Amino acid sequence: MNEGHTPLVGITAARLLTTAIRRGCYEFVLTVCFLPSSRSFRQTHRSPTSSQRQHHQGASGKMFFVTGTKAGPSSGSDKKSIYQKFRGYELLDKKRTETALKAGEDRAILLGLGMMLCSIMMYFLLGITVVRAYADSVWTDETLCTVLNSTITADINCSYSCGSECWRSSRFPCLQVYVSLNVSGRVALLSHDEDTQEENAECFYVPKCQRDQALMHALIVDIGERLRAQQQVPCFHDPMERQEAVLLTQLYGRGAVFQSLFWPSCMLAGGLLIIFMVKLTQYLSILCEQIGKISK
Repeated sequence: MNEGHTPLVGITAARLLTTAIRRGCYEFVLTVCFLPSSRSFRQTHRSPTSSQRQHHQGASGKMFFVTGTKAGPSSGSDKKSIYQKFRGYELLDKKRTETALKAGEDRAILLGLGMMLCSIMMYFLLGITVVRAYADSVWTDETLCTVLNSTITADINCSYSCGSECWRSSRFPCLQVYVSLNVSGRVALLSHDEDTQEENAECFYVPKCQRDQALMHALIVDIGERLRAQQQVPCFHDPMERQEAVLLTQLYGRGAVFQSLFWPSCMLAGGLLIIFMVKLTQYLSILCEQIGKISK
């Protein structure tokens, strides 16, 4: 194109631009605006080639990839490793706590079971001794007895141990005490307790046999004087009158049975309480854990 035709081209371009703006054809405007008046204008304002575009995109992508591999994954892995360490310590502490609690609970349950077993064995032993003697006893009613007479009648032979497979004989005086029951007026022979009645029903008291006979004689005389000094004494008798003798004291009475069964009962209650508390603690811990999971 010649230089003389340059004003004509500019006028034509201006008219076309005005028309394109009115119509809204932006593509047409771009086409006209980029129409070169010479080859130098085309070369200076030429768009980048496809090879340059690929080179630029490859370089930028490569740079982005390198920076991504150096910065992003390393920081994420560090955070993840720190979280895993804290999580591991937390789980380890939790396992140690659970192990300690489980061991303590097992020991507490074993303690409770041991206490229950010991109480059951004590119940068995007391049942065949104290409770059985109380059930077989016929001296059940308590009343007042008036002392009528207390005299030493004769000497009773006894034997005592003097060593391994060595036995020697001795003698003690027999004290007989007659009393009258206030409830019925019946006269009966008084014995100290059930053991005395079984050993010698004729004597009020049977002392431990020993070598010194004078000491045993003095003891029996003192007991007789004390009984004569008291006009009335409490005594236990058989209301069915199957036994004619009456007792001054009762070895296997209600008080003795209560005292013998009290401590085994306390041990049994303590064992049951320990097991109940352990099971209650386990139930509450499980309930709290379930509530925590639901809240999360």
